[in-house]
Amino acid sequence: MISLTWIYWALGGYLSVLAWQGLRDQGNPRRVGTGVFWGLLAIMLLAGDKLPSAVVGGVVVVLALLAGFGGLGRGRHEESSLQEKTSEALRLGNRLFWPALLIPGATLFCALAFKKVTIGGQPLIDPDHTTLVALGLACAVAVVAACRLTRQSPLGAVEQSRRLVDAIGWAALLPLLLAALGSVFAATGVGDAVSGLVRLAIPVDNRIAVVLAYTLGMAVFTMVMGNAFAAFPVMTAGIGLPLLVKLHGADPASLGAIGMLSGYCGTLMTPMAANFNLVPAALLELKDANGVIRAQVPTALVLLGANIVLMYFIVFR
Repeated sequence: MISLTWIYWALGGYLSVLAWQGLRDQGNPRRVGTGVFWGLLAIMLLAGDKLPSAVVGGVVVVLALLAGFGGLGRGRHEESSLQEKTSEALRLGNRLFWPALLIPGATLFCALAFKKVTIGGQPLIDPDHTTLVALGLACAVAVVAACRLTRQSPLGAVEQSRRLVDAIGWAALLPLLLAALGSVFAATGVGDAVSGLVRLAIPVDNRIAVVLAYTLGMAVFTMVMGNAFAAFPVMTAGIGLPLLVKLHGADPASLGAIGMLSGYCGTLMTPMAANFNLVPAALLELKDANGVIRAQVPTALVLLGANIVLMYFIVFR
């Protein structure tokens, strides 16, 4: 059975290679800190469930210290010349986007096609984590497709990804960390506190008022947290489930989908989403660090308005 553990092992192996390459990179003034950071993270993915909780906690503290005190640096990477890049761009054209577009399609296919497949009486994919395992398999397929398309070896692909990871640094972990933080907030009762405040602030028997509170709350809380995955458990536990689903009879599936889209609108408008908005500005060497955000705000507001309309007319049908 292909379980989520296999995906963790694959990601841990990838990070191990990054750590080894980072340690050997003489052009990185902080190569030791960079290698240790990704190496410790690799160990957590490879064997975290077999380590004592005290050790895991200590590793988390070390990772936080390395990230907080500038322990990570950018290494030296071999890059193609401008002429080579231009030639490859002309050869590949829009086909370069195919591997990225392959990921959602392959994820859906694997999740649906392999969900009920069994081998020797055992399911092919872990039934408790079907979507996550399917996503991992889809990413593997996309990597193979990208290597064939660009005529690069897998090791070359890892080296090129290391250049991007070095540029982003510890911010590459923000989506995972913030999603976990949202679950912590929900478990500690922040959602109940939000529900209580909303009941005091708006007439909860007014459907449109609750829809506005939920969609705008998702966007604003995402702007504060920097990630819609962090806002979703809090806002859904505080407003979505008790007020929209239970009180007004909204459909949970469509509510969750449109609610997440509302949160993504907030992602487009906040510097807290550093890996989405600040890192691209740095990579493109924009004079305005918030240039990406300024360009996205009009689109984000239009999409947020569209999500409000969609939620009002779809989730209650």
